[in-house]
Amino acid sequence: MAGDLTHLDSTGQVRMVDVGAKPVTAREAVAEGRVRMAPQTLKQAIAGDTKKGSVRAAAEFAGIMAAKRTSELIPLCHQIALSSVALDIAADESGSALVVTARATTSSQTGVEMEALTAVSIACLTIYDMLKASDRAMVIEGITLLEKTGGASGEYRRAR
Repeated sequence: MAGDLTHLDSTGQVRMVDVGAKPVTAREAVAEGRVRMAPQTLKQAIAGDTKKGSVRAAAEFAGIMAAKRTSELIPLCHQIALSSVALDIAADESGSALVVTARATTSSQTGVEMEALTAVSIACLTIYDMLKASDRAMVIEGITLLEKTGGASGEYRRAR
């Protein structure tokens, strides 16, 4: 098992992966998550009618800031220079949810999957925080990697 996991050495001890010999390549990752809520709460979020201000603006900003700090939050992540991080927060009225999508890019020796996933996670938590006075029963769900490109492992696209 230890041989299959890059963050474990041959004896099963935790280690940071050495990416020093890997070439610098363009890399991109897209992740998604959603916050399900009561229909009235979704209406408030869409209208920006909350005591704390714009839910979307706060969540987008929080997601970008989180992506930039991923290596401080996830113990074995490399600190990488991000080229860009973009978040999109869209209303899914039929599912009574806000859907958060994050796209992170870099030219580096390692991927940006964790940065995209961290951006989505923190944006979803920020949405919860912004709206919890109206709806404590919100559910954060489906945080997942949708796609990644670049690097030795090639492309990945989640089947939808």
